[in-house]
Amino acid sequence: MSAYTIKHVTRYTYAAEVIDGANQIMLYPLADDRLEVERHEVCVSHDSGVRPDTVIDTYTDAFGNTVGTFTVLPPHTVLVIESNAAVTPRPILFPMDEQPAEEQWRDLRSRQQDAAFIDFLVQEDFPSLPDLKTTLNQLVDYAEKPLKNALVLSEYVFDHFDYRQGVTNVETPAEEIWRLKAGVCQDFAHMLLAMLRLVGVPARYVSGYVCPKDEGVRGTGATHAWVEAYIPFYGWLGVDPTNNCIVNDGHVRLAIGRNFQDCTPVKGTYKGIGTHRLTVSVNIESNQADHAEQPTLAPAPAYEVPDPEQPVNSYQRYMELLLRQQQEQQQQ
Repeated sequence: MSAYTIKHVTRYTYAAEVIDGANQIMLYPLADDRLEVERHEVCVSHDSGVRPDTVIDTYTDAFGNTVGTFTVLPPHTVLVIESNAAVTPRPILFPMDEQPAEEQWRDLRSRQQDAAFIDFLVQEDFPSLPDLKTTLNQLVDYAEKPLKNALVLSEYVFDHFDYRQGVTNVETPAEEIWRLKAGVCQDFAHMLLAMLRLVGVPARYVSGYVCPKDEGVRGTGATHAWVEAYIPFYGWLGVDPTNNCIVNDGHVRLAIGRNFQDCTPVKGTYKGIGTHRLTVSVNIESNQADHAEQPTLAPAPAYEVPDPEQPVNSYQRYMELLLRQQQEQQQQ
């Protein structure tokens, strides 16, 4: 059983001073029987002349996630959010999957109107949906059990979608992902969610980290995303289509929800110019005692997401409109 230290740094650099920042973070590892959180702290810093301690308030949302909120009121051009955690993931118990396929599908049908599952069965509508359904008709075999079909769909996404950075973003719709057949972990998870829900398997989005034990693992260096499918008579089971595997003790969960919007690691608003640069780095190191068998993982490289020139934000438009109105009144 491996233990890990995880350092996650999010840095916003603004083109000019901004004020009145209100931020939400979902950077708290989900402690349960699958994960022991030995230590975790979040530190917020900025370059304003005023340096009071930034207070982070937390609450638990409807999905059981810990959510932090904080504000940065003084003018600043840099905002840094640093999360440090020491965690020990535990191996899962795999489904015995003993019940007949017909009985398992019947169980899933009985949950279609269950309030605990409705959110995770909502089917997404987009123009290429008929094409997706045709593909599902070729892949899904209801004579097989839901778990077998979930793994077939994960393998399809893994085999038919190129893992390529820079072609999508967190707001890319399902239509474009399906057309491109390319993207990164959140796109792979997005498509598997759509597929599972269309065939009647409740599925939820998961944000977290992947802790690589082997070379070639996709999703290091940033937060990762995968899917949890509901397996009858077992419960929620993680499936990672980006790496085509069942989630075990190499994944650390931060948040679960209906989609990415429910699990966004960091988001917020502020007053000021829209142009900014976001830099995220995630460094995961193994604390395994036997380094001969489990070497310390090399630090993952930082990546940058350039934010192109944004339209003038609503607050600035309001101030410009107010100024024009004052100028017109003075001329009258």
